[in-house]
Amino acid sequence: MLLENKNVIVYGAGGGVGGAVARAMARDGAAVYLAGRTLAPVRAVADELSASGATAHAAQVDALDEQAVERHVADVAAAAGRIDVLFNAIGMEDVQGTPLLDMVAGDFLHPVVTAARTQFLTARAVARHMTRQRSGVIMSVTAEPTPAPDMGGFMAACAAVEALWRGLACELGPYGVRLVIVRSAGSPDAPGVQEVARLHAAAAGLSPAGFADAEGDGTLLRRLPLLAEVAAAAVLLASDRASAMTAVQANVTCGSFVDI
Repeated sequence: MLLENKNVIVYGAGGGVGGAVARAMARDGAAVYLAGRTLAPVRAVADELSASGATAHAAQVDALDEQAVERHVADVAAAAGRIDVLFNAIGMEDVQGTPLLDMVAGDFLHPVVTAARTQFLTARAVARHMTRQRSGVIMSVTAEPTPAPDMGGFMAACAAVEALWRGLACELGPYGVRLVIVRSAGSPDAPGVQEVARLHAAAAGLSPAGFADAEGDGTLLRRLPLLAEVAAAAVLLASDRASAMTAVQANVTCGSFVDI
């Protein structure tokens, strides 16, 4: 198992990506500490994993709350002894489906500010523990960088997260801490992606299924990545088999764009 004896924190664990990553990392041997702003879906994932024999804990944490994040990370470090991996799947609360020229400034800025604050607070709190132990992997998920209309502040928020990760990689590398971004093209089996797809389908005059098919047809593999595939890539990148990889944005898009 790739993550045996590893302790993993997943923020946003009640969502589609966070839940999939939590399940995949637990299957590969990790003890998972799951957190989210709403406890019920996080606890459901933790209970499912515990029933299967995995070590899983649930906590209610608002990642916008600096003190709540600091307390949670300290509690996990005290209980587990060390923190090996952080995976952020925190929602950005973005508004999509409206052209930028028609969007109010607050709707554009909200996901950028939300993403920057939550990702900074969680990564900083965990990094302070990882630098002392001189090891660890800090991960997040963003979208492919291909421009598209009516995305609001979502792409700007993703760019902010990736820039933060590059800066952290420079500062934390000497302490043995790696920074990794998983770029996805949006998984068609993720409820959040399905909701956004309905908005863009309506704007394009397509059915949701037709819009999803069109998006998949534009990739090299002629489909979009499923949640399980995104989670499997996250497991590999979090493991020691990727120990030389940092400051990297991993292309998990089925060829929605091509790395150069």
